[in-house]
Amino acid sequence: MQMDKSFQYSNLRKMLNSLITINQCDVKDLKEIISLGRGFKSGQKKEPLRNKTAVLLFDKPSLRTKLSFMIGVKKLGGNPIYFSPEEVGMGNREPIKDVSTVISKMADLSIIRTFGQKIIEEYLDASSIPVINALTNEQHPCQALADIMTITENFGDIENKNIVFIGDGNNVARSLSYAVIKLGGNFKIASPKNYFLDSKTVNLLNRNLSQNKFIQTSDIEQIIYEYYIVEEGVEDIGEMKGGAKTPAWAKKAKLKKKSSTSSELYNPISDGEKMEYTGDILNKQSIDILSDKCIELLNNHVYELYCIINNYKLIISESEKNNILSRYSKLTNQKYNPKKAIGIDLSLQLKTNFLD
Repeated sequence: MQMDKSFQYSNLRKMLNSLITINQCDVKDLKEIISLGRGFKSGQKKEPLRNKTAVLLFDKPSLRTKLSFMIGVKKLGGNPIYFSPEEVGMGNREPIKDVSTVISKMADLSIIRTFGQKIIEEYLDASSIPVINALTNEQHPCQALADIMTITENFGDIENKNIVFIGDGNNVARSLSYAVIKLGGNFKIASPKNYFLDSKTVNLLNRNLSQNKFIQTSDIEQIIYEYYIVEEGVEDIGEMKGGAKTPAWAKKAKLKKKSSTSSELYNPISDGEKMEYTGDILNKQSIDILSDKCIELLNNHVYELYCIINNYKLIISESEKNNILSRYSKLTNQKYNPKKAIGIDLSLQLKTNFLD
């Protein structure tokens, strides 16, 4: 396993026998791990952990991670021992270095699920046995390996494949992005703007790019469009390669890039119709489409607003409810807690504003 420059430990040899982050793995390592995993899954009988003890030290509660490691160690011939957060208190009741030293003297493998990445790095520094990262706030390498293996089983080699991740730029996204980029795939992630992958991660990913791509955006439709229309080369939006039908949501995501020389703007609201654009004025047909769509979107929220006002079937916190009601009171000029929803004739209002 190759050592990434962004990770420095006092004992590199221990690092090379452990799994702390996907960054430490090169392409050969990743492919070998995936191959071994698929081999075990197909029924190969090997017991590399025979007569070995693996300690699972979890600072965070877990169902799937704990279960998979416990069963995995057993199937590899080892003896798993689990410690819950209350039993050890690593970093609080017991110094991290002391915990690592004690376990190293009595066990053969440490599997750690904890909070900050620095905790597991400090643990590794004091350990004389291999350490596996079963999750930190920053990394989840084992999850990424499992995802990569699943993708490989179903779609073949990762190289040149488009892997789209929709969700927060969290530990899972970070580890998976490292694995995909290292294996030559294209990684595209759509997240809310405040939940993007951090700049350090992005810079590291960009440094590892060759012909593959890394894209981060808050525009889910653009990610979908680029995959289905650009990457897959689908000219007929109703049909994909292999004869499979394109999902309805992909049809709606057929966005076109705005041309600086064209007088036509693509109108996503009308699902493909073009709007003539002259100066700052849209034609009447386009205004009708736009205003009708705005009214439709507003109507979709009327029921939720009614529930909030009448305290009916709420699934939000009291503070969030009060915040919404406060803003709504100001918007509708209601001085007291609103008892009813107040609206206007948006159809007339929108058309008037656009034509003025």
